[in-house]
Amino acid sequence: MADAWNPVQYERFKKERAQPFHDLLAGVRPAPGGRAVDLGCGTGELTRALHARLQAAETVGIDNSAAMLEKAKAHAGGGLRFETGDIARFEGKDLAVVFSNAALHWVPDHPAYWSRIGSWLAPGGQLAVQMPSNEDHPSHACARAVAGQPPWRERLGGFVRLSPVLAPEQYAELLAEAGFSEPQVRLQVYVHTLDDRAGVIEWVKGTLLTDYQAHLTPEQYEEFLVDYRAELFRTLPDRRPFLYTYKRILLWATR
Repeated sequence: MADAWNPVQYERFKKERAQPFHDLLAGVRPAPGGRAVDLGCGTGELTRALHARLQAAETVGIDNSAAMLEKAKAHAGGGLRFETGDIARFEGKDLAVVFSNAALHWVPDHPAYWSRIGSWLAPGGQLAVQMPSNEDHPSHACARAVAGQPPWRERLGGFVRLSPVLAPEQYAELLAEAGFSEPQVRLQVYVHTLDDRAGVIEWVKGTLLTDYQAHLTPEQYEEFLVDYRAELFRTLPDRRPFLYTYKRILLWATR
C-alpha cells in the first residue's frame, strides 16, 4: 500500500498537534542512561524533545512512513536514531520508557496489544501514551458515512476506517491487568481555532483521511474529498472562526 503520509500537510497545524505531546511529556520522569522508544515518531522533531527530556542513553523512533522518516534524519544523533518499522509488531525488552504520541490508534486489537506492553519495560519503567478519541465528531463520522455509500463502498472494497481506541476506563483496567501500578488515564478536550470549517478538512487530510487515500487512486481520492466536503458541510455550522473540538486520551503508568 502506498505511503499516503505527507509531512507538509501534517505540519500545517504543527503547533496544535504538538500541544498534546508536551502535555504527555510533562508527566514523564527523566530516565538518565536508560533506553527509550517512541512508537510512531513521525518527523522526529518531537522525538528529539523526548530524548532531551529523558536524558536517555538511547532513544529509538519507529515509524512506517518513508516520507516522515526522511524528515526525521535531520534530528538523529547523540543517542537518538530512527528506524522503519510497524509499531503493531513492535517487541521491546528492558526499556526505561515506552512513549507514543498520536500513533497507537492505528494499531488494531488494543486488548491484545496492551497486554504485551508491560513485558517491554524494565522494572520501574514508564509508559506514556496519547491517542485521539474523536470518532463521534463529524470530521470522523462523515468520512465513515461517505465510505459506506456507493460508489465509495465499491471503490474502497468495503473498507471503512474504524478506530480501535477504547473508552478511557478500559485502559485503566488493561494497565492494571498488565501489572502497571497506579495508572493515570484522562480524557482531554482540545479546542482548536480554525479560520473556518474548511480548516477541518485540511486537518484530517493530514491524518484520518490518509487511510482512505492509501486505498484509492489519486483521481478517486480527489473525488472522495469532494463528497466528504459536501457531507461535512451539511453537518458543521458555517462559523468564522470555527472551533474544532478534539478529544484525546492521555495515560501514564509505571511497571
